[in-house]
Amino acid sequence: MAEQSSVPVTVRGYETDVQAHLNQSVYLQYAEHARWSLLQASGISQRKLLDEGVGPVALETNIRYLRELRAGDEVEVTCGFLWGEGKTFRIEQTVRKTDGTVAAELTGVGGLLDLKERKLLADPRERFRALADHPRWFNF
Repeated sequence: MAEQSSVPVTVRGYETDVQAHLNQSVYLQYAEHARWSLLQASGISQRKLLDEGVGPVALETNIRYLRELRAGDEVEVTCGFLWGEGKTFRIEQTVRKTDGTVAAELTGVGGLLDLKERKLLADPRERFRALADHPRWFNF
């Protein structure tokens, strides 16, 4: 498993559905929050990405719902990058209650888009490495 960053989140009542558990779409928002927090921790802001003419894109997301979450539950949402060859990378994330219970596991495939050409960069790992002030979060 790659080194992961994490962010705390408290489930809010308005995020729950008619069964009184966390709405399935909110897991994606929590995961997005954790990814942007990792970027910020590494020194990559949204402004920096825009100034460089690039932006991260989600190409695929899979969620395994394991335990329900209810309003008031406190969770930790992790985020870790896994690199291969080529234009894409994997992201592994876990939503874990404070007692250690895993509520959900998210895996995704992402890329780094050239905002002018509208094409994926050939080597996103190297671009992230160049942009990051604190690259350890990317597991290079």
